[in-house]
Amino acid sequence: MNARDNAAGTDGTTVTGIEHWTHKGNVKLFLWQKFVGTPDGKPAVLFVHGSSMASQPTFDLAVPGRPDSSVMDWFARRGFDCWCVDMEGYGRSGKSRDITCDIANGADDLASATEYMMGLRGGGGFLTYGISSGALRAALFADRFPERVARLALDAFVWTGEGSPTLEQRRRKLPEFLKSKRRPIDRAFVRSIFQRDHPDTVEPKVVEAFADAILALDDSMPNGTYIDMCSRLPVVDPARIAVPTIIMRGEFDGIASMDDLIAFFMRLPHPDKHFAVMQGISHASFQQKNYRMFYHILHAFFTQPVPAYVAEPHRKAPG
Repeated sequence: MNARDNAAGTDGTTVTGIEHWTHKGNVKLFLWQKFVGTPDGKPAVLFVHGSSMASQPTFDLAVPGRPDSSVMDWFARRGFDCWCVDMEGYGRSGKSRDITCDIANGADDLASATEYMMGLRGGGGFLTYGISSGALRAALFADRFPERVARLALDAFVWTGEGSPTLEQRRRKLPEFLKSKRRPIDRAFVRSIFQRDHPDTVEPKVVEAFADAILALDDSMPNGTYIDMCSRLPVVDPARIAVPTIIMRGEFDGIASMDDLIAFFMRLPHPDKHFAVMQGISHASFQQKNYRMFYHILHAFFTQPVPAYVAEPHRKAPG
């Protein structure tokens, strides 16, 4: 591990950032940790990125004149030990294997990352957040390792894909995605993420800062998650998600229909489950004008008090 970044906030609080590296077999994985003071004894949050950007641009973005653009810093200042990991094929993690890096492969990455984190922290039970295909990765990981997930937040999630205007458009390019393992990205592509649903939900300066951060790390992205979301849904069975879960949907998000998400939500077995519709938000929650509202909802879910009464069938349920 390497200490790499110490940033003072507007309140004078210093957030420490540390680089970590682990392996999934022969694949090198990059992890980024942020905390205030010491991480010892603090609840750990694991943030899981989506299909078209690495972890630090998504969760540790800096935008001049926009306070709290880094969700990692925001949570760190509120007493959390914050982590993110670049999936294989993204950012600073390994990109040498000739594979598409699909959703199942991403769940494998999370297994390796959390094994490393548990070795440092001495235990599991991570507060886990995933966005878009990262939500699919996180949900599949929670299916496989429920004992490692204390609470699960699925944002911009999709289950079957039925009624999704974004996936309807994307499926038209499926033959193109199937021809190669990676697809090129550029600034115009990053801008298109924010133009497809409801452009007024984001400030242009945020889009440009986001694009700068993404393109500093990658000029192409793996095709695996796009292929999965266009042709292989569902990849997650809600009946197997045995942990407290929140489904978070932006008002204007085109990746999943409300009916699709409600059907998934109804099948979640754990009684501690929540469904939040976020007003004025489209797909990329952290980059929206209403990002602080999103922070509030996620923070409330992660800090929910332990119930005083739990019905007998659920006394031993994870979480």
